Amino acid sequence: MEVLFLFVPLSMLVVAGLVWAAFWAIRNNQYEDLEGPAHRILMDDDDPRIPTNQDESDEAAKGDENADPGKKAGRGE
Repeated sequence: MEVLFLFVPLSMLVVAGLVWAAFWAIRNNQYEDLEGPAHRILMDDDDPRIPTNQDESDEAAKGDENADPGKKAGRGE
């Protein structure tokens, strides 16, 4: 029974800390846009590993430059 004298005030401090953290998050706009960051992750276009039409046309141009000159003129194997 004496342990309640310790746990009741301790639990009240914990609750007060959680309420303070919730109000801090609300005041600092932590809950303003919940879906935007999730959509930004899925629609990230600046990743250089994502192939685009621009990259494919660049590779095709490089392929033409590196091709065997004999094959260009129809003298290939």
